[in-house]
Amino acid sequence: MRQPVDGQHLVTQQHKYVVTRGSDEAGTTTITDRTSKKAVVRHVPATGFVAQSPVVLDDHWALIEDIRSDGPDPQIKVVRYDLTTGKAAPLAGLPPVSEPEIGAYDGTFAYSSTDAKNRSCLIVAALATLKSRAVTCVDAPGYVADPVVSADTVTFSEIIAPETARRCKRILSAPLSNGTAKPVPAATNCIQWSGATIGGATVWSEVAAADPDQYQSKAYVRESGDSPARPLGVVVTDTILACSNWILWEVRTVSSTGEETYQINRWRPGLAKPQRMYAAKPGVALTPMTCQDNTVYVEAAYLASTPTYTETISAAV
Repeated sequence: MRQPVDGQHLVTQQHKYVVTRGSDEAGTTTITDRTSKKAVVRHVPATGFVAQSPVVLDDHWALIEDIRSDGPDPQIKVVRYDLTTGKAAPLAGLPPVSEPEIGAYDGTFAYSSTDAKNRSCLIVAALATLKSRAVTCVDAPGYVADPVVSADTVTFSEIIAPETARRCKRILSAPLSNGTAKPVPAATNCIQWSGATIGGATVWSEVAAADPDQYQSKAYVRESGDSPARPLGVVVTDTILACSNWILWEVRTVSSTGEETYQINRWRPGLAKPQRMYAAKPGVALTPMTCQDNTVYVEAAYLASTPTYTETISAAV
């Protein structure tokens, strides 16, 4: 899908539906049937709200999130759509969303919620049934954030003592179906950013508040909870993703003339080193990846071309 930079942009897609978001200020989200080419949902955020990625999607349902971060009353709204009718459906019994990050793997998603004791809790839920469970909770002012879901595990961060000198951000992982969360030991300090786990192996990145380039961070892998941490080099912060049996991330390099080049690397348990999956030409920027049906989707922005345009890239993994 090739579009103007100011046109529709890919959010995610799967075998039945494609989700795009407009360049309008609020970010109107459209879900289109890939066979009939008809739009089944056109979601316009309420006044003062803007659309937040990602959209959680399966063959029947879609979950769209809007946020209002400005002003005295910040809010998060989540709407579930029935894709057979295009109408909004109830979110009965689902704990409310309290942080904007939602991690998803096909029809399973994870997010932060605040319980009756004012604790921040990580919730894992099924999009089709809305059946959910609390994985772990953290007393205020600490909170959980940055959930990344794979086929078997949810990986997330826990922030302790925010806004103080004792602030610590660590990565934990927990089985999707049941079981408790366990920390992934940091390689250098407790400022871990985000990560993904598959088959007991975790790839994560670390970046401290004092680091000069927050956009990039150092990545590591542990093949099991007690194995040594191996460095994976520098990655684009917050791009680590699980898809099928792989963990993927984006890398950015800058030449001596200031020219940027992006690529996508992947790794799975048993490999001695990562594989390069995709290399963009200089001047082409990549959006964060999404995964549906064991396929990775990413949008490439050709900003050095005239006219500029974006193009959707997909690859089965």
